[in-house]
Amino acid sequence: MSFLKNMFGNAEENNNNSTIKWNILSDLGELNEIINLSHDKPVVIFKHSTRCSVSRMALKQFENEFDFQDKVTPYFLDLIAFRDVSNEIANRFDVVHQSPQIILIKDGKAIYNASHSDIDANDLKEKLTY
Repeated sequence: MSFLKNMFGNAEENNNNSTIKWNILSDLGELNEIINLSHDKPVVIFKHSTRCSVSRMALKQFENEFDFQDKVTPYFLDLIAFRDVSNEIANRFDVVHQSPQIILIKDGKAIYNASHSDIDANDLKEKLTY
C-alpha cells in the first residue's frame, strides 16, 4: 500500500510538498468564503483525484509552472475525500465535473476551467491579466 500512497498521495502530503501555499478545501461552507474572496482577488480551485495518475501528473506540472501566488488564491480539493464539495462546485459554478480540473473564480463566478492535459498554469496566468 505504501507504493500506491507514494504514487498517488493525499491532500496533506500534496500541501506539505508543494511550493504553492494551498488552502485545503474540505467543507461546503468554504465555497461561500471562496465566492466572497473572489470579489477582491481571483481564486483557483484545483480538483485532484488521489486515485488517478493523470491527476497526479497534472498537479505536479501545474505546481512546477505556478509562479503567481500574489495574483490568485489557490485552493486544493481532494475530490475522493470530499466528493460532496466537488459536486457542489459543479452545481454552484455551473461547471461540468472533471478530474483533474482547475476552475478560476472571479467576482463569484467561474470564468475559466480546464481539465486533464489542458491544465496549464501559463494559460491560467493569461486569464488573470485581462
